[in-house]
Amino acid sequence: MIDDLRLKYWFCEQVLPLEPALTRYLARNWRSGDDVADLRQDVYEAALSGARHEIPVNVSGYVFAIARNMLINRTKRSRVVQFEQLRDIETMDRNADLMASDRHLDARDALRRANDGLEALPPRCREVVRLRKVEGLSTRETAERMGVGRDTVERQLVLGVRAMADAMLGGSGRIKRGPSVRSRREKMQ
Repeated sequence: MIDDLRLKYWFCEQVLPLEPALTRYLARNWRSGDDVADLRQDVYEAALSGARHEIPVNVSGYVFAIARNMLINRTKRSRVVQFEQLRDIETMDRNADLMASDRHLDARDALRRANDGLEALPPRCREVVRLRKVEGLSTRETAERMGVGRDTVERQLVLGVRAMADAMLGGSGRIKRGPSVRSRREKMQ
């Protein structure tokens, strides 16, 4: 337990100088400006209560973590949560990953669709996409490894990536070839 005199000194020297920044933080993240002074006092009370056991090393992080948690708890406790109650929840805590499981499932689904699209490509096109995009080889390295020209690698890569994108977006994933350079030249003449 920390004695009252030391606690009072810590509060006056370390916590009170944070008041302007804390007030701005609370005003920015809470809907009602009338509640900011009460919220600030509650943060101070919680900070003092927690520091009775051990004075924190990172005072700023400690105080703002209390404020963030207090805002979240008050929002949870309110009967009807309005979306505008927290002005910008993303700026409150950039480290909190509340949607991690949803993103994880979405990423797995996207990976599965990409793999299905890759597997649906013709063998040479699949190999070009795999070497260029998965293994990270350059166009020259891919051409040398496969024994084909650089133009072939570039053309197969474009066709393969387009087909994969089509498959990932729910399309057929088939390669769609445009008119060849020769046929375009013939049309121009």
